Amino acid sequence: MEIYLAAIIFLALLAVSDIIVGVSNDAVNFLNSSIGSRVASKYTIFIIASFGLLAGVTFSKGMMEVARKGIFHPKFFTMPELITIFLAVMLTDILLLDLFNSYGLPTSTTVSIVFELLGAAVAMSIIKVLKSKEGLAGLIKYINTGKALAIIMGILLSVVIAFTVGAIIQFFSRLIFTFEFNNKLKKYGALWGGLALTSITYFIVIKGAKGSTFITSETLSWIKSNTMLILLISFLIFSLLLEVLLVLTRINILKIVVLIGTFALAMAFAANDLVNFIGVPLAGLSAYKVASTTAEPLTSMMSELQKASPSHTVLLIIAGIIMAVTLWFSRKARTVTQTEINLGRQDEGYERFGSTSLSRTIVRIFSGISESINVIIPGFILNKINKRFKVTSNTLSMADGDKPSFDLIRASVNLMVASVLISFATSMKLPLSTTYVTFMVAMGTSFADRAWGRDSAVYRITGVFTVIGGWFVTALLAFFVSGIFALILSNFKIFGFFFIIVFGGLIIYKNHTLHKNRANDSKDLEIFNLKKIKDSKYATDITFKHAGIFLKEVSDILNTGFEGMSTENRIILRDSKKRAKKISVWANIITANIFKSLRLLQKDNHRYSKIYAQTVNALQGIAESQKDLLGRAFEHIDNFHKNLLNVQIRELNELRKITIDFLTNSSEAMIERDEKKLNELLKKENKVKKMIKEFDENQVKRIQDESSKTRLSILFYGFTRDMRRIGEHTIDLLKIFKDSF
Repeated sequence: MEIYLAAIIFLALLAVSDIIVGVSNDAVNFLNSSIGSRVASKYTIFIIASFGLLAGVTFSKGMMEVARKGIFHPKFFTMPELITIFLAVMLTDILLLDLFNSYGLPTSTTVSIVFELLGAAVAMSIIKVLKSKEGLAGLIKYINTGKALAIIMGILLSVVIAFTVGAIIQFFSRLIFTFEFNNKLKKYGALWGGLALTSITYFIVIKGAKGSTFITSETLSWIKSNTMLILLISFLIFSLLLEVLLVLTRINILKIVVLIGTFALAMAFAANDLVNFIGVPLAGLSAYKVASTTAEPLTSMMSELQKASPSHTVLLIIAGIIMAVTLWFSRKARTVTQTEINLGRQDEGYERFGSTSLSRTIVRIFSGISESINVIIPGFILNKINKRFKVTSNTLSMADGDKPSFDLIRASVNLMVASVLISFATSMKLPLSTTYVTFMVAMGTSFADRAWGRDSAVYRITGVFTVIGGWFVTALLAFFVSGIFALILSNFKIFGFFFIIVFGGLIIYKNHTLHKNRANDSKDLEIFNLKKIKDSKYATDITFKHAGIFLKEVSDILNTGFEGMSTENRIILRDSKKRAKKISVWANIITANIFKSLRLLQKDNHRYSKIYAQTVNALQGIAESQKDLLGRAFEHIDNFHKNLLNVQIRELNELRKITIDFLTNSSEAMIERDEKKLNELLKKENKVKKMIKEFDENQVKRIQDESSKTRLSILFYGFTRDMRRIGEHTIDLLKIFKDSF
């Protein structure tokens, strides 16, 4: 029994790890609206969410039953078999959630735990069936297949319903309040806030009271019988209180709604999803205790686990504290949250996800439908609707210039709709996931708010499909990986356990490295975060500072890329090619900042529009030329073609040195605003051109004497052409920079 006691202790340690990765993934559910709308400081939001988590763990009574008997029937398994299942589940869960966290993709911890339990139980059941020679048809008696099917249907239903309802409610909310909602808020903001807070109250009452550890069955029965009365009284009280606040104070009542909603969703998350992290270890502990009381602890069936489990209040509170601490310190939680916020943000900017044929097709279909509807609706009605959705320069503006991703109207709709849908599903015993509902409501409201414009819709839809696809991938990976782990543990015992630990450690280390690299890339992008534009001089200065940083990175990547080309190092070239994509992103972000500056400096548009247009052309030209150069080099080496001749490498190396030196000095001149260095650089304008002309003539001779074959000639000319273009565009930047003094 000692080895199984050690397994229980290890399950407890895994539970702590699982809470950490689970909160990192699910924090987006209750942080999205508050952080996206910047309703308060980060610390205020985290404090409120932390109290919600601590309150929620006391409402988790009964949810632990899912791990004990919700997916399989424990009366057909022995304690060692159950411990094997539980170890496989916990090891899989940590690996799986950590993987999704590293990529910043929100997934459902409910789906992961359900399908991990299902996969491990099926694997263990197959072993039992084969030993007893019952035939595979005997699997039915071991597994609760209805639960898995209900979860899958829950995914499909919640995706459609949450998106649709969120979009409809947000559309009419925006029609009522518009983006300039302060005046409208004074008229009927109290009623709106009362409705929103009542919805959240409904969420707390229906979703929370059912699993409370301190509410008696009589009280729960009374709440169910008088739900409508409770909601009516709540609406009247909340509306009255908010009206008093509107009249007597300058408090923004929408902030109250969003912060209370954040507390409610954090509480619901802790109440419902805590089982996903500690339910399995607690079930393992129960199995060990039950087995210890029997005469044959290793062979007795665990029928006792079919009964209700006792409350573990102290353990629940400890788990709540760990969840709260994780919320404050987990970097991956912020990465996952940022993914959802970026997909729903109102403002334009860098799009994380690319374009796919499916997303393009969907955009074209909906664009066609929209045009057909516009033909049917009278023009004067369309004009009125469009005016209500007009985003002005003051929209989302804040004192420090750092705009929120969306406003408080949308944040309150997100919370209100998600609360109602989750509460209603709970009362109807429908298996809707908090993750699915909150994410799809957020996407629906952003769609209705016209945040998905023609310039961003394709990328946003790709992002949504990526997340939804991840939910189904979660189910498949959870099922098969936990099943494989269960088979390994069952057949190889302690050796299989150590193999999985080593394997899992390597995967987590790789995920950590991946997330660190992605975080560094995001940190790099923060350099180009444009704060409040004070005047035209500030806008010009910051633009050229960003251009200087851009040129320094271009020079570093070109230098590394040429080293990979000359040494035929495919790995270096591949990494340089990836970095070149980053340069294209940087160019797009600086360009977006330039356009933002032009819009905000309308009075100076005529004066600065030409300067900025030339800057955009130069930056885009440099990015495209570098991407082409490194792409050609990688393709050449990747296809295992002969490398350049020594004389060609020598000539290109000379060209590289002078180009890198030119880019580095240009970068320093722009960042330091050094006019003297700038004038010295402009005097060297023709040096690179003369060198390239000389090398091109040498290449002609090599073609004539057939020492350079076609592929090498094309590659050589491609290098010289792209370097010439990079030099020319850099000269353009320097001239524009000089004119700005």
